[in-house]
Amino acid sequence: MRRPEREYEKVAAPKKGRNASAQSKPGRSLALILIAIVALTGGMFASGHNTPRLGIDLAGGTSITLRAVAEPGQESAINKTNMDTAVEIMERRVNGLGVSEAEVQTQGDKNIIVNIPKGTNSREARDQVGTTAKLYFRPVLTTEISGADATASPSPSASSSASDKASGSADESASPSASESASASPSASSTSQGRAVTDALKADATPSATGSASASASASPSASASASDADSKLQAAYTKLDCTDKAARAKAGEGVKPSESTVACGQNAQGQWQKYILGPAAVDGTDVDDAQAVFNTQTGAGWTVTMDFTDGGAKKFADITGKLAKNQSPQNQFAIVLDNEVVSDPYVSQALTGGNAEISGSFTQEEAQSLANMLSYGALPLSFKEDSVTTVTPALGGDQLRAGLIAGAIGLALVVVYLLVYYRGLSFIAMASLLVSAALTYVIMSLLGPTIGFALNLPAVCGAIVAIGITADSFIVYFERVRDEIREGRSLRPAVERAWPRARRTILVSDFVSFLAAAVLFIVTVGKVQGFAFTLGLTTVLDVVVVFLFTKPLLTLMARRKFFASGHKWSGLDPRSLGAKPPLRRTRRPSRPAGPVDPKEA
Repeated sequence: MRRPEREYEKVAAPKKGRNASAQSKPGRSLALILIAIVALTGGMFASGHNTPRLGIDLAGGTSITLRAVAEPGQESAINKTNMDTAVEIMERRVNGLGVSEAEVQTQGDKNIIVNIPKGTNSREARDQVGTTAKLYFRPVLTTEISGADATASPSPSASSSASDKASGSADESASPSASESASASPSASSTSQGRAVTDALKADATPSATGSASASASASPSASASASDADSKLQAAYTKLDCTDKAARAKAGEGVKPSESTVACGQNAQGQWQKYILGPAAVDGTDVDDAQAVFNTQTGAGWTVTMDFTDGGAKKFADITGKLAKNQSPQNQFAIVLDNEVVSDPYVSQALTGGNAEISGSFTQEEAQSLANMLSYGALPLSFKEDSVTTVTPALGGDQLRAGLIAGAIGLALVVVYLLVYYRGLSFIAMASLLVSAALTYVIMSLLGPTIGFALNLPAVCGAIVAIGITADSFIVYFERVRDEIREGRSLRPAVERAWPRARRTILVSDFVSFLAAAVLFIVTVGKVQGFAFTLGLTTVLDVVVVFLFTKPLLTLMARRKFFASGHKWSGLDPRSLGAKPPLRRTRRPSRPAGPVDPKEA
């Protein structure tokens, strides 16, 4: 008789090509993710930001919510452009207080949120950001470089002033020297030293017939006035002023009325801080009817800023430019002053009587638009009301952070206990994957603080806690697929490879849904809820990275070890405890030939 033969189910071999290579060399994936962790960690220490940046609700500070209010009949003034300009100006003010890591952002269509970290006078901050911007045109009496680069004592014709260095014809059609360049100040305002002011629409414009507005305006000083005309107090303030000092810049001109001369600071085209003595305001910001950034192709001037004045403003502007045009640099310049800081100081060569003017120079598009927004904002029929002010002490923020970390630790501990009880040896693969995911999340959050201003607030901590469950769910999906294959009677190594394609599809679909929800939440919400959405989306992406580059390769390697491959009872892959089917067996009997049967064979 023939010996019975065993028939085992044949296991499909992995397909040749890229998949087979990845299965046979899981060490490459593990090496790749290890290199990524080392590189990111090195970048974190090199940047000096070794911990995630904390939000106001965790680190302590003041959060101010401002609501835009338009004048009656001017409701259209509340629009995205004006709100963005208001944010830019408020950032300038907060920076002027010497505040670091402050956040100013729009919330919805009408609100602006100002988050100021601990260590700042909240009362002063509220006074600064809640008031309407003040824009004035003042004649320049004298100016010089301030700080370490300062030269001789000021004089009206100081050769060291940037105005004297500016080149370009003073007539209407001239363009500035190509060596001139616009520069952006730290607060995103544009300055232009020695830029020509031309009457862009002079041929079509007619002088204003209205002079009533100028009758009530404060008298402008003669453009030929020098620094010696200022009183001793003003001269002393100018001599003492150091515009490289942020605190000194913030206090320059503080409390000075528009009708009085003042000192101010501004940044020139070379990025150097300059200090000024400025005459009384000749034109108010509300006299500007409109300002726009325009690309001038007719004269080749490039990006320019055009201004249109009201009837009263046109008369004032004609008067002051007529007086300034008679003087030499720097007293043929007027300073555009926003919140006591010079954002531009162009020069003039003749009276501009058409009610409109153009500021030309080596503007980039961004610089021209920024200056146009500044000029327009001075006439905005827009103010802001405080809706709420929330102050969080550092102690309270620390308590909230501690509570969030405790909640996260409890959630993580429960997940670990569940994995240990249910998956036994497999739980160590899951815990190693969780540690890798946590390390990547921590390092990336630390790097995102200085790069994009990401701040870890309490909702973001909640998002990280929720991500623990999402990450653990991916491991469970894969482990259960492997265990299903073992229940069907397959050995571990084929089970690991056969389970991966189906588990991979499930993991990708699940993470895609989570990421989509996080993205939608981030787009449609504002404020702190965005922190939750951002963290959830970030950890979801990292979950995919960790599962593909760490969990799967690590399990492939472990499947080659005797502890797991033999189905040890503590491995979590014991066929008996899983109720695996035994290998299929059947006995094959020899076929009998047709005809009579030999009794001996029977």
